[in-house]
Amino acid sequence: LPRRRAIMAAAALRRTALFDFHVARGGKMVPFAGWEMPVQYKEGIIPSHLHTREKAGLFDVSHMLGVKFTGKDRVEFMEKMCPSDLQNLPPSMGSLSVLTNEQGGIIDDCIVTNRGDDLYTVINAGHEDKDLPHFEKHMAEFTKGGKEVFMEPLTGNGLLALQGPKAVNIMKSLTSHNFDAMKFMSGAEMEVAGHECFVTRSGYTGEDGFEIAFKKEESESIAKAICAHEDVMTIGLGARDSLRLEAGLCLYGNDLDDTTTPVEASLLFVIAKARRANGGFIGDSIILEQLNNKSAQRKRVGLLCEGAPARNGADILDMDGNKVGVVTSGAHSPCLKKPMSMGYVTTGLNKAGTELQVKVRNKVSKAVVTKMPFVPSNYYRGA
Repeated sequence: LPRRRAIMAAAALRRTALFDFHVARGGKMVPFAGWEMPVQYKEGIIPSHLHTREKAGLFDVSHMLGVKFTGKDRVEFMEKMCPSDLQNLPPSMGSLSVLTNEQGGIIDDCIVTNRGDDLYTVINAGHEDKDLPHFEKHMAEFTKGGKEVFMEPLTGNGLLALQGPKAVNIMKSLTSHNFDAMKFMSGAEMEVAGHECFVTRSGYTGEDGFEIAFKKEESESIAKAICAHEDVMTIGLGARDSLRLEAGLCLYGNDLDDTTTPVEASLLFVIAKARRANGGFIGDSIILEQLNNKSAQRKRVGLLCEGAPARNGADILDMDGNKVGVVTSGAHSPCLKKPMSMGYVTTGLNKAGTELQVKVRNKVSKAVVTKMPFVPSNYYRGA
């Protein structure tokens, strides 16, 4: 019976259009957010991580979902969903944002791009059952008064992320687009390896890079064209996690959840200055009260630790041994060659340089609050 259950559970996992491509390249497939995804390839996690920092890594992120919003009142609607200043978001530019609930908690983190005729939003893997009903509920209320907004989940799309210092040269070999004028967080339609794609200069590694959206059936053709370049290595979830952690970027479900506000998460930049006076987004009263009165009781911090890496769930202690927080993410940093962690501590202990301790398998080790990113970011801001 346990074996049968395991088979049934495995059968329930979804696969991207690149499943066979991953297996053929030696990918070790594991469950992740309801999908069967490669955690690593034959090269291993640390070599994959370092290759992305030095050259370029290709990530299959087709388990994430693009959602398109149209209608004359789409900007007004999306400004109710998130604290971004979308009214003043220029065409072809994107903004990292969060979807909030009535308690100020984070339902999801996402990127919203103004494509001119629509707002293009990318939500996290496994969040369709959570985010889409949330949008639909508020759309029903919004449109009762004659407002107009329409939502289209782009389930027929695939998505690849090409990341690293060599990524732009690889893209230049596959398309005639001018990347010199394409800054971080901007997007454009272009032909890549002979296929029509929507490309944004973004990613989740801290490196320069691109996220490439296309028709699902074109996935393998585009992936093979990119991998034909000698500087490209396919990268799995293991290195993706250590890369984003070195970059100080949050993983939803670990570092962010429905009970954590953007203020507690030290994500003040997602609360646009233009939205701080009048709010108008879900959960605004709680979020703005925490922001204006500095009343959040806990704050997300980075930690550089001694000993074994302090991972999700490990206790953070003050120097007297009192519990003052919890680790939400942790790993060995291949670039720094030491353990790094992210977690939440009592407000007042979040200043860089504060000495704390972490408890790993009943052993207490030193930790120091450290500014993030742990490794400097290399986003392309313009020539």
